[in-house]
Amino acid sequence: MAQQQKIEKPRAEWGSDVIVDALKAFEIEYIAINPGATFRGLHDSLVNYGGNHAPEIILCNHEEIAVALAHGYARATGKPMAAAVHNVVGLQHASMAIYNAWADRLPVIVLGGTGPMDSANRRPWIDWVHTANVQGNLVRDFCKWDDQPASVEAVADSFIRGYRLATTDPMGPVYICYDGDVQEKKLDSEITFPSLARYPAPLPLQAPEQGFAKTIEMILAAKRPVILADWVGRREAGFNALGELAELLAAPVLDQLGRFNFPVLHPLNLTGQADKVLPQADLILAFDVPDLEGATVRRAQELGNRKATPLLPADAKIINVALDDLLVRAWATDFNKLRRADLMILADTAVFLPELLRRLKAEKKLADSTDDIAKRRADWGKLSEAKRAALENELKAKWDDKPVSMTRIYAEIAEALKGEDWVLTNGSSQGKENLCLPATKFNQILGKYKGGGLGYGMPASLGAALAHKRSGKFCINIQPDGDLLFTVSSIWTAVHHQIPLLSIVCSNRSYFNDEEHQERIAIQRSRPVENKTIGIRIEEPNVDFAGLARTYGCWGAGPITEPKDLIKTLREAVKVVKSGKPALVDVVCQMR
Repeated sequence: MAQQQKIEKPRAEWGSDVIVDALKAFEIEYIAINPGATFRGLHDSLVNYGGNHAPEIILCNHEEIAVALAHGYARATGKPMAAAVHNVVGLQHASMAIYNAWADRLPVIVLGGTGPMDSANRRPWIDWVHTANVQGNLVRDFCKWDDQPASVEAVADSFIRGYRLATTDPMGPVYICYDGDVQEKKLDSEITFPSLARYPAPLPLQAPEQGFAKTIEMILAAKRPVILADWVGRREAGFNALGELAELLAAPVLDQLGRFNFPVLHPLNLTGQADKVLPQADLILAFDVPDLEGATVRRAQELGNRKATPLLPADAKIINVALDDLLVRAWATDFNKLRRADLMILADTAVFLPELLRRLKAEKKLADSTDDIAKRRADWGKLSEAKRAALENELKAKWDDKPVSMTRIYAEIAEALKGEDWVLTNGSSQGKENLCLPATKFNQILGKYKGGGLGYGMPASLGAALAHKRSGKFCINIQPDGDLLFTVSSIWTAVHHQIPLLSIVCSNRSYFNDEEHQERIAIQRSRPVENKTIGIRIEEPNVDFAGLARTYGCWGAGPITEPKDLIKTLREAVKVVKSGKPALVDVVCQMR
């Protein structure tokens, strides 16, 4: 048998080759790009030095799509992929997607290029208008860190620091800009990327002993503990431990949907029932909940009223466990209202919850409380049954509605995906799918954006589907129509790179959230409510999303207007996606 020859790694010859070495050292699978001259050196190195493999280039038609795609990949995997954006103009296009990733506390490695900082080396006009001093200023307020290494020798330290900061909780995007001269420098000697063994990620932050002692004391004293969870589900250990904790205490969970935190159909999942649950609580266990105010109030807005009604009893105790106070900027107030709590613990819930669970299981006092625990389990179970019955009644009442009801869409999705190992990559504006779809597994529902910037849904779903491309998971995107219009050309990327994803476009033909606001204001000011649709409806003409999909070479069906046609069309679309291709179904649906 002939001895196999060892393939030697090529030696870096240009500055941008070293950047590719950095990407490969951290096993970055993909880099999403919209091509630009300021990173032409990097582009060449990705293809001709790196072999367009690990990372592989994913071509996008807009920088916002490129970064949102990397954002979706991070949601699906918990790991970063890279996105390359072209100097100041590409960075400005990408800024909305970077902000979404920042608000979502997810890692994206954004790489940029700039014309030579040495002005003597700049081409007339174009290198001047595409160069800034310093480019990272543009996004510094919503990145964890930015840098612009001034030499090839500085590339390694810069990238290692950027990767480590991006992936250390609380996570977030970083931006590293490479001078054209640095990228295109011919190397005189070998520059090797250092071993990462001496640059380990920091160990996660655990609560002090005092934190555990006080938490257990308060839990044992409580008669009606309630769990609030928002970002716990970013780690599987946290997701699993939260489920066990709820079971152990018979404590209901109100999922705030920043991540998928608790099985949808579990009898202790009382998400959506805060107005019935919170008034009974004497202890709130808030795990990774940045918006504690929003989680504990009734958000009534009648007649333009902006004030919320508290739902918690005045004497209810609150334990808050989170890391988000470590990532606060003065520019954007995404840190929400200052939290009131009786015990504040700075810890990673993925390590705090398993240890809390271990200690509670050993508590004799908890073991002696089995009757009390059984009683509250039964009480919460009644509320769970009422919640499920209300959803079933709504489904029956709206089954034949035209336009198609959202509850029927969810029911037909569940039917079409029976037997599939599915992942919901993006959700509706209201998140009601989190009450209806039978999700049970870690990261089975990835959820919608946190930053509120439109254009997220389709490209982020493609990033998630790209991450799962060879995993056997079936990816589905519940796609609002107005959001899709911002980044519709991402469908081309889906087809070009053969990313299997089923997108169901919910065409209510309106930016309906704003209709509701205009109605409230009109009522408050005694003005004509019927004018609420002006400047908001996506009509005359109606957008043919299925036709748009077909222009990009994607399988498209619809618009579906007859409820009875939905399941047959979904089953056809499922076959297309299982063959390895994207598919889109356009459904004309109700406003909510």
